Amino acid sequence: MTRHIHRRAFLRSSLYAAGLAALTACGSTPATARRGGTLRAAFTGGGASETLNFLTGPTALDSVRARAMHGKLGTLDPAAPDGVRYGVLEGIDVSSDLRTYTLRLRKGVTFTDGSALTARDLLYSLNAPVLLGSLPYLKPPAQNFDLGAARIVDDLTLVLPAKQPIADGRLVLCQSTLVVKDATTAFTPAMPTCGPFRITEFVPGQGSTLVRHESFYGLALGSGPYLDSLELRSIPDSNARVNALTGGQLDFVGDIGPVKARTLEANKRFGASSGQLPHATSFGFMMNLAHKPFDDVRVRQAFKLAADREGMVRSVLFGRGFVGNDLPSLGFADYAAEIAQRPHDVQRAHALLREAGADGMPITLTTGSDVAGLVEVSTLYIENLKEIGVQATLDQRPPGQLFADIKSYYQLPFAATYSPPSPPLSGYANTRTAGAPSTFGFNRPDIDALVLRARSATGPAQRREAAMQAQRLIWEEGNSVLPVFAPTINGHAANVQGVTNEPWADFSGAFLA
Repeated sequence: MTRHIHRRAFLRSSLYAAGLAALTACGSTPATARRGGTLRAAFTGGGASETLNFLTGPTALDSVRARAMHGKLGTLDPAAPDGVRYGVLEGIDVSSDLRTYTLRLRKGVTFTDGSALTARDLLYSLNAPVLLGSLPYLKPPAQNFDLGAARIVDDLTLVLPAKQPIADGRLVLCQSTLVVKDATTAFTPAMPTCGPFRITEFVPGQGSTLVRHESFYGLALGSGPYLDSLELRSIPDSNARVNALTGGQLDFVGDIGPVKARTLEANKRFGASSGQLPHATSFGFMMNLAHKPFDDVRVRQAFKLAADREGMVRSVLFGRGFVGNDLPSLGFADYAAEIAQRPHDVQRAHALLREAGADGMPITLTTGSDVAGLVEVSTLYIENLKEIGVQATLDQRPPGQLFADIKSYYQLPFAATYSPPSPPLSGYANTRTAGAPSTFGFNRPDIDALVLRARSATGPAQRREAAMQAQRLIWEEGNSVLPVFAPTINGHAANVQGVTNEPWADFSGAFLA
C-alpha cells in the first residue's frame, strides 16, 4: 500500500504525535531479549581502501561499524521531548536567548581502556571533523557553534556558545556526532572506544569482528548490548548479500531493496524490516540553473508536475516508501506539511513547457546505483518526462561512480541525487546557503534569511511562520524534484530481533531469539 502522507492529516496524526519516529525492529513477534551469540551481517563496503576512520568513510558499512564502536550523543526522534533520544549525554540545556548550549554527560560512561568519558573528549569529538577532515554531513556542529570559545565547566559539563541564536542546536549536535577520545588521530583496532561493541579484528574490504563492551553504559540501564559478538562483512552486491543470507552464511543483510524484501518475506525462515519516518532517504533530481532552460521557473515547475509519485512508490518501491512533495525532511517537526501535495499533471506540465519555449527540449538525466532503488526511480521518471514532450535519456553510471568526482557532478545539467534524513532548517543551512555547489545554482539570499529567522526565533509561532515561508518558496521556485522517500530495507533471519534503522542498522539492542 502506498504510504501517502497528507498535509493537515499529517500534523494531526496520532501516529506522528505518538510514534512516527519509532523504528521498525527485526522480527514480527516480540521476544524477550537474551544475551549471547554471534550475529553475522553484511553491507556495502569501501573495498581494499577501507579504513576505520568513519570521518571519511561514506559507505553503509562504515556507518554501521562506527555506530557499533563509538558512543553517540543522541539519535534524532521527533517523538522525544527534545527531538532527540540521548546517548552518552544526559541532556542538553538551552539558554532562553538560544545562544548558549550546556551539554551534560552521563555519569559512568567509560572507554574500552577503562578511562572515563569527559567533557574534554566531547569537545574534541565535536572538533574532530574539522581538525582531521571529514565528509560534509559531519561538520554542522563546527558550523553552528563557536567551538574555540567552548568552556569545560567540569568533567561532565560542556558549555557551547552558538555562532548565532539557534533553536535547533540539539538536532545539529545529535544528528551524526560520534565520540572519540581526546587527541585521537589514528583510527585503529587498538583505539579506545565507548560504544556498545569493541573491535577485535579489521581487514579492509573484507570485514571486522567486534565483541560486547562489558562496561558499556547501556548494560547498566538494561538496554544492551546483548550479543557476545558481531561480525560485519563487506559485500558490495545486494544479490550476493541476500544469497549469503538465504544460504545460511549470514543472519542480517543491509539495503536489499523492495523486490528482494518481498522474496524474503515469502519464506518463513526470513524477514525484512524498514525504517520509519523521518528515517527515510529522499530520492530526487537536481536541475542546474547554469544550464538553460532550467533558469526558467516554468520549466522547473513542469518537471515537478511530470513526476508520477504514486506510481514510483507503487511500482518501484512496492509500497515501501513515502510520497514526496519536492521538499526535504519529510517527517520532521519543521517540515511544511501544510503545503498542498503537488499533483501529477501531464497537461499542465506540457503547457508550461510550451509557454517557456521548451517544448520538445532534449535532456540527459545522470544517475547511478549508489543506493538501492535510485536507478529504478530515475528510469520511471524518464518515462514521465517523455509524456510531457521532453526528449529525455538516461546516463547510468557504474556503481560508486555517480559522486566519485563531486566537482564534476555539481556541473551536470540534470542529476539524480539522494539525501539521508536531516531536519529541514539545519539541513538547508548546511547545504543550500551562500551559493554552495550543492545548490546547482539555486542561490537565494531571501530564503537564506528566512531560514536564519526561523532558526533564531524564540517563539514557536514566529519560527513556524518563517520556516513555512522559506519552504513555500523552495516548493514554488526551487530546482529540485523530490518525488519519493525510501527507508532503508534490510533482510534478516527469523531469529534476529532488536535491530533498528536510524537510518543505519543499529545492533546495540540486537539479540538472537
